[in-house]
Amino acid sequence: MTTPQAVLGLGLAAAGRPAYITLGRDRDLPADRSPDALRARTHELLDAAVGLGIGYVDTARSYGRAEEFLASWLRRRDRAPFVASKWGYRYTGGWRTDARTHEVKEHSLAAFERQHRESTDLLGPWLRLYQVHSLTGDSPLWSDPPLLRALAGLRDGGLEVGFSTSGPQQADAVRRGLDIAVDGRPLFSSVQSTWNLLEPSVGGALAEAHAAGLRVVVKEGVANGRLTDRGVPAGSPLAAAAREHGVGVDAVALGAALAQPWSSVVLSGAVTVGQLASNAAATRVAAIGAAELVEPEDPRDYWAARGRLPWA
Repeated sequence: MTTPQAVLGLGLAAAGRPAYITLGRDRDLPADRSPDALRARTHELLDAAVGLGIGYVDTARSYGRAEEFLASWLRRRDRAPFVASKWGYRYTGGWRTDARTHEVKEHSLAAFERQHRESTDLLGPWLRLYQVHSLTGDSPLWSDPPLLRALAGLRDGGLEVGFSTSGPQQADAVRRGLDIAVDGRPLFSSVQSTWNLLEPSVGGALAEAHAAGLRVVVKEGVANGRLTDRGVPAGSPLAAAAREHGVGVDAVALGAALAQPWSSVVLSGAVTVGQLASNAAATRVAAIGAAELVEPEDPRDYWAARGRLPWA
């Protein structure tokens, strides 16, 4: 078995706020989802990640208080992982699981300036990569020269600038991002996209990004829980492969992402130490050909189904 080129990272999307769209999350977190409880849970996950050799941590302004939780953990560490955060969404959930709206998107210069200050206040000494959160084809960023120049200012100051993508047209957004240059230099050095066995349509564009020298980060590799033991029937080929190799379905799914030749980092979205350990087994099963075991969905159907997942 070959060693995967990519490495595992830890994403804090599900750990830094009381509600998120992961199957079975209500069973994974205690009834007490106070900031103190989730801070302790986040610190526990980060400690476990260090023990597993995970050296990349992903967060965002919209992940509740995830940046704050990460910063309080980093202050206790002698060595820091690679820290990436994102701007472009703001958290609006009011620390409620039943909020009508949990996050609001805004790709404007004012939003960038405000959120960059907030991220820097918390993560300034450790922040290595700052990303535009969920670029899509209709984002005003593409035609906003002052915003692009502001982002280039970060790049020129030594902070990496990247972008993430979402939705059925991810490939178009990735390719458009590759074409953005400011002062004759590419603006972005990293891209983070949803890729998994059910929704692999962005793969070709990510291969182009890799060839252009960008870091490629895979998010939602277990499809918000749909590619785990909870979401995959026990009699399916994917579940059978997991049993054969003595791992969970989640590890096989993440292993498929690790095996992609263009992949640099594959994020775990674990909210328990047990889940993180199960995810980490992906490094042992990255070369078993899992892509042949799952029929991909039409991207429009996949994203529609994702949009119907409850926040819990």
